[in-house]
Amino acid sequence: MELSDNALKVLRRRYLLKDEHGQVTETPEQMFRRVAGYVASADELYRDTAGSEQEFYSVMSNLEFLPNSPTLMNAGTRIKQLAACFVLPVGDSLDEIFGTLKSAAIIHQSGGGTGFSFSRLRPQGDIVGSTGGIASGPVSFMKVFDAATQAIKQGGRRRGANMGILRVDHPDIVDFITAKHEPGVLTNFNLSVGVSDTFMNAVEAGESYGLLNPRTGEITRQKDAIEIFNLIAASAWESGEPGMLFLDRINRDNPTPGQGMIEATNPCGEQPLLAYEACNLGSINLDKMVDGGSIDYDKLGRTVDIAVRFLDNVIDLEQFQLEQIDLMVRGNRKIGLGVMGFADMLIRLGIAYNSTEAVQAAEEVMTFICSRAVQASVEIAQRRGVFGNFKGSIYDRSGRPKVRNATRITIAPTGTISMIAGCSSGIEPIYAVSYVKTVMEGEKFVVTNPYFEQMARQEGFYSPELMERIASKGSVQGMPDVPVAVQRLFVTSHDMGYEWHIRVQAAFQKYADNAVSKTINFRHDATKEDVARAFRLAYTLGCKGITVYRDRSRSEQVLTTVEDLMQDCEYCGAVLNPT
Repeated sequence: MELSDNALKVLRRRYLLKDEHGQVTETPEQMFRRVAGYVASADELYRDTAGSEQEFYSVMSNLEFLPNSPTLMNAGTRIKQLAACFVLPVGDSLDEIFGTLKSAAIIHQSGGGTGFSFSRLRPQGDIVGSTGGIASGPVSFMKVFDAATQAIKQGGRRRGANMGILRVDHPDIVDFITAKHEPGVLTNFNLSVGVSDTFMNAVEAGESYGLLNPRTGEITRQKDAIEIFNLIAASAWESGEPGMLFLDRINRDNPTPGQGMIEATNPCGEQPLLAYEACNLGSINLDKMVDGGSIDYDKLGRTVDIAVRFLDNVIDLEQFQLEQIDLMVRGNRKIGLGVMGFADMLIRLGIAYNSTEAVQAAEEVMTFICSRAVQASVEIAQRRGVFGNFKGSIYDRSGRPKVRNATRITIAPTGTISMIAGCSSGIEPIYAVSYVKTVMEGEKFVVTNPYFEQMARQEGFYSPELMERIASKGSVQGMPDVPVAVQRLFVTSHDMGYEWHIRVQAAFQKYADNAVSKTINFRHDATKEDVARAFRLAYTLGCKGITVYRDRSRSEQVLTTVEDLMQDCEYCGAVLNPT
């Protein structure tokens, strides 16, 4: 297996089984065998002799497809939770709130991330009829959830992650938008404002909109839409949060509207889910689908087929400690097949990320993956039946496919599984030609793009001095000893305008029945107006949400260049050796 040193470190730290003394007891090959054998065992439930185990093992060990982290960690162990993404409802009573908190703790302990909408909670200062007191509001309860998450470590391997959502028409929306302005608050939450079409139309028209008390359903007061919109943009400029979720657009794509409205997503925003719903994800490594300067669609098609069967099998094997989740997961059988290595694929095809050709490549490859995934889901349904809540779904009508899975496509960030696969993460551009990635509670990994070094050697401009300079800056733009064509190809996140980030995200969203996780990166000198324009563009182009991040707007960030680290160290007096 082509596992890098960084991949082996990640596997040993988080994925490979350990004994009671914390000693690693399996190899990467044994891990893939464990997962493949367990997931293939679902075939026996249908008396299917497809011989899936070797196919599952092959695509994983060749790093062509990897499932989400809980599947790699837990498949074939006593922990049967294999999904990564959960949404839990938060009702407007203490029993409901703390019942949900207990459920979240169970999910976090076994490796899942949770999303919550706090929009049903009565606003701060509202009456509490049972006690005659006054309500403390959604943000106060979010702090309780945050503290509980901090106390629980996921399966002993990672901290819990949450998404907190509040509708833009909730009376406490200003407190929510500004909640993270105070350092150390809600550190285990990502925040997104749930935005309606009504609000966005009011922004464009320069009008006000109503704030509704969720307890009474009555409008309590009017707010200037552009004032709130600009506050969201200013806060995102300052700290990267909150993001925006376009809830009406998400619900127009809800495949089972009879089961309820979608109010929340998983922690990274790519998986909109109903209350008590979960979804298991997996990603195809597009870097492995390139052969001789073009995409090998035969190989990609076979990989999609195997991945869809894999993810569908997982649903029959995973076990949740909450009956409501079991019922929703098996009722809708949602899966989220995505991609990683998109930036690597573009480099190997000779396409710059910030180009119309890249947007076209995204649409071309996702058109194929989406249609092939539907076909694979139809074929499974013919043998094993449609999903339980098919009746009344959007597919329950003439001309629609009889599918096994209510949804099929999700573009996840891929985090550590892209490190295992040795490819670029999700659909992101390369962050830098060389950069430092912080994972697992502060551990740092130096990541250098292998294709750049390979090209530098082949074209004769490689030198140790050049690589040192690149490691310091991250970008190769403007370097006289790097050919202009190579500079153009190895464009990084901060070398391009936000428009290209959003256009690529929108291209993938066209073919994702779930949603897309993508960070819209801004340089440190970007303005608040730039962020506001990005929010508008994302809405206009059909995205289901948007997350932005302005470089160095937080004291700690996941990706940094060595130059960034040197600048940070100037403030603390530390000495850092760039090598």
